[in-house]
Amino acid sequence: MRNPLVIIFCFLFPAVLFAQNSVEGKVKIIQDPAIEQLVQKHIRVNETRDGIPGYRIQIFFDSGANSRTKATMVCEEFRRLYPSTGIYLNFIAPNYKVRAGDFRTRLDATRFLQEVQVDYPSAYVVADQINLPNID
Repeated sequence: MRNPLVIIFCFLFPAVLFAQNSVEGKVKIIQDPAIEQLVQKHIRVNETRDGIPGYRIQIFFDSGANSRTKATMVCEEFRRLYPSTGIYLNFIAPNYKVRAGDFRTRLDATRFLQEVQVDYPSAYVVADQINLPNID
């Protein structure tokens, strides 16, 4: 017969290997200080943004004489035709742009584009900062 100490050792030794200590540990993170500066810069940039990335439909683009008047007329006409959709008049010298909608996905913007192209055949989808959606 085998030695009883060998049998006891074979059964108890694995239990000792897998035993856990209940000592709390501490984690020390060693990183370049420039990483923290980049994180803080990222936070500052995000705080200054008005909205989130999304899509709009550009229905008008013009520069030159009377472009502001034309853009304002397009805005008023769009509000009359689509009162539930937001319209935005932007001026980035020397161009006036009229964009409509606040769409999170390109698919949603494309669906609305098909509806709008009846009245605005030269309209197209553009990536833009959109307003945050209302939470109801």
